[in-house]
Amino acid sequence: MAKLPVSFYRNENVVEVARQLIGKMLFTNIDAQLTGGIITETEAYDGVVDKACHAYGGRNTNRTATMYLAGGVTYVYLCYGIHHLLNVVSGMVGNPQAVLIRAIEPTEGVELMLERRRMEKLAPRITAGPGALSQALGIDKQLNAKDLSANEIWIEDSDNLCGEDEIVATTRIGVAYAQEHALWPFRFYLKGNKYVSKPNNLK
Repeated sequence: MAKLPVSFYRNENVVEVARQLIGKMLFTNIDAQLTGGIITETEAYDGVVDKACHAYGGRNTNRTATMYLAGGVTYVYLCYGIHHLLNVVSGMVGNPQAVLIRAIEPTEGVELMLERRRMEKLAPRITAGPGALSQALGIDKQLNAKDLSANEIWIEDSDNLCGEDEIVATTRIGVAYAQEHALWPFRFYLKGNKYVSKPNNLK
């Protein structure tokens, strides 16, 4: 399938982008080794107005600078000093919106993913959760600010057309600090898919 066009990422409705990414295909090609799968879970972060977003209130630091770029690049950051998390920057220049990719269903390079995750056999935890996903796909800060239309990391369209009844919208995970914004239904996942982080993956 074709890579998503730049116009897809330039949409300034980040919630719409997060929902539309469900069912698309995410790939990495690192040292000529291809891994990837179907995006099953995402979270939207709505820039300066969103208390859960790194750029809330216009915060612009060395870490968040990537979010202010035009949509269509990656935003990779280290969480708790342990996990690299992959986000897709959306919107236009200066509007720091991003979509966190929380999980995929692995389809390509499964053996390599198992090796990276130090797992002996395939189980949902291989890519269910943003830290696990990044480890499985070999994503670290070297992939920050990468063009999603290039050949290191990209997202393709797919035949996995997800209807309204197949996608669950719910609250984001781990953002209690965002107060009332923690209640926004900005997390999306593929209903019934086992490659989704818990809780709420069975609704």
